[in-house]
Amino acid sequence: MPMSSAKRALVVIVALVCVAAAGAAILIYRWHRPLPGASAGAAPSILSQLPPGAPAVAYIDVAALKKLHDSPLAAILGLAGENPREDRDYQDFVRDTGFDYARDLDGVAIAFWPSTTQAEENRAVAVADGRFDQEKIKAYALRSGAAVMAGHSLYIVPGQPSAVGFEFLSDTRIALASGPGAEHMLETPDSTRRNEAMQQRINRVAGAPIFAVARTDNLPASFYDDLRSAPQFENIARSVQGLTLAGQPDGDIIHVTLDAECDSMTNAVELATVVDSLRLLGSMALADPKTRKQITKQQLAFLAALLNQAKLSHQDRWVRLTLDVTPEMLGTASGNHADLELRHETPQGLKPRTTSAANVGAEAPTP
Repeated sequence: MPMSSAKRALVVIVALVCVAAAGAAILIYRWHRPLPGASAGAAPSILSQLPPGAPAVAYIDVAALKKLHDSPLAAILGLAGENPREDRDYQDFVRDTGFDYARDLDGVAIAFWPSTTQAEENRAVAVADGRFDQEKIKAYALRSGAAVMAGHSLYIVPGQPSAVGFEFLSDTRIALASGPGAEHMLETPDSTRRNEAMQQRINRVAGAPIFAVARTDNLPASFYDDLRSAPQFENIARSVQGLTLAGQPDGDIIHVTLDAECDSMTNAVELATVVDSLRLLGSMALADPKTRKQITKQQLAFLAALLNQAKLSHQDRWVRLTLDVTPEMLGTASGNHADLELRHETPQGLKPRTTSAANVGAEAPTP
């Protein structure tokens, strides 16, 4: 029996409703799916020897960067070609200790406790792998410092504004501490486990040779004092729970990814909107001749590229900023830097780059 026109219309309507429901389900899934890690991987073992309670950690695989002779970052760090840090004082240090970081350092992990007031000092613990002439380094330290015996050899060297402590963990590994109480920061190993959320953030970027992770959900109230006059900005700043940064060299380009994790998708959208608005304000500032006279051409090139080329996206509770850093932006390109041609866009020509949750999947890597 042939289907009546009313039934055919009903079938079409039902089919359209099903398609719309499926599309909505896919969209909702994409909105609430966690943003994939920028460079996910297993955390380097050296991180296990950092104090687990540090609110910020960073890692640099120096050995990997040494192999990238064309990388502008390797050139800046003095890891390829001539070492720009080899001044007279540094040459004396190399002679006395037998240690040249460009030659002997393989990797370094850092735990960092930023100060919360101007009266306080930053505290840091670093663990480095490489080749060390222990006898020379100990003798160098004893010229002005002292050895402390507390089950292991700990050396304290006076410094400004505070002392630096170090000890050799093995023939190829050294631990250093600086800041208030440096003489105690290396004495007793911390047996507590790292915060699970912090560990997950580390795993999101641990595949990159350069990364940094910061926990921002327990900052002191004084950290937000400067934002009290702008309650909306203060609320958005307080919503950020953590930050992750990954740097991945690729020839003469460094792919940089900065992720901010908010406490809700709503706050992530607001954060992305604020960042995009700040980009427009920054473009207006660079268009001012007075501003351009106060900065160098290299600084102008970097800021213009940051405003014009950085890509902003958000998905679920995450906001991501990506940028390909070139030699010109870092001031390491060959030739006369003063002749750099800069492309500058006015605020009218700078299109907002915020990507909605509906199409961010096209830019973000798949899990």
